[in-house]
Amino acid sequence: MAKKTTKIDVQGSEITILTNQEQDYISLTDMVRDIENGSALIENWLRNKNSIEFLGIWEEIYNPDFNSLEFEGIKNQAGLNRFILSVKQWVTKTNAIGIVAKAGRYGGTYAHKDIAFEFASWISPRFKLYLIKEFQRLKDEEKKQLGWDIRRNLTKINYRIHTDAIKENLIPPHLSKQQIGYIYASEADLLNMALFGKTAAEWRAQNPDKEGNIRDYANASQLVCLANLENLNALFINEGMSQAARLTRLNQIAIQQMKILLGDQTVRKLTE
Repeated sequence: MAKKTTKIDVQGSEITILTNQEQDYISLTDMVRDIENGSALIENWLRNKNSIEFLGIWEEIYNPDFNSLEFEGIKNQAGLNRFILSVKQWVTKTNAIGIVAKAGRYGGTYAHKDIAFEFASWISPRFKLYLIKEFQRLKDEEKKQLGWDIRRNLTKINYRIHTDAIKENLIPPHLSKQQIGYIYASEADLLNMALFGKTAAEWRAQNPDKEGNIRDYANASQLVCLANLENLNALFINEGMSQAARLTRLNQIAIQQMKILLGDQTVRKLTE
């Protein structure tokens, strides 16, 4: 079921979250792991008539294959002393998707976040609120990471446009691979000089303890500006502008754009 596994800490308990097709399932087993007879707590919650009604309503809203007839039969039995219902029985009889029993490394009972929050109320209102708080914190961090990945990918796409312009206009025929690599590197350093005021080699000499390169440490404003400079440099190359003239022009543009970007609240939030 899971495509991605993450963990959050809720009042000292490590809770596993499995994400598949943008749907988050939270481990009920982890939620009760440190509680005496925790597994029985899940079973008791599942036997509760109110819990059955909640699960049924959720499935009817989100699951077109939900077996409503079987659900009605189960609901009518709920509350009787002889009534017993496991997660596997619930899933098998009703085709439910909101709660599952998973085997393997991250085995246990998992429920869609809507249902998991409802189950957390069964444990304690305080635990539920902390669970929601930590879950939201995780989602906020994922959004920030997504925004960063988008910006990095945008820079990579623009870099391809930039290198294609170099290949078509600046590389004479019959050069060695080493000579071609030098031209690419010099054009990359032209952008580094325009934006950062130093070459990649100068940055490495000044930062011997850091891994990666100068662009790996760029902030959001610098990445946005770099993407723009790559596009403009490709245009200037196609127009036949000399390297010296391009460096001067790109540096002027970089100074102008960075002043604007650093004053923009949206970009400043991304940087932070």
